[in-house]
Amino acid sequence: MVTWFSIPMLGIALISLPALASKELAQKNACLACHGMDKKIVGPAYLDIAKKYAGQKDAEATLIASIKKGGSGKWGPVPMPEQAALTDADAKALAAWILAGAK
Repeated sequence: MVTWFSIPMLGIALISLPALASKELAQKNACLACHGMDKKIVGPAYLDIAKKYAGQKDAEATLIASIKKGGSGKWGPVPMPEQAALTDADAKALAAWILAGAK
């Protein structure tokens, strides 16, 4: 039986689902071993990444490419290994989550 309060609660749950899914993706793919939410570990903090790319039209595509192909030199001498096994959809979800402040 659906009650009047079930529908708004379902909406709230669906709104928060992508953020949780992206944090789970970051954990599942060991991203959090090198990146902190608000503190640098080996790689930059997600909040610093979001600030760097804020307002750039191609930010999501650039970040997806960096996630998938890896890279070096943008944040210092330590290279980020490629994540070629990550699906395009997962890379897109992670990039969107990071650009939204990893919340």
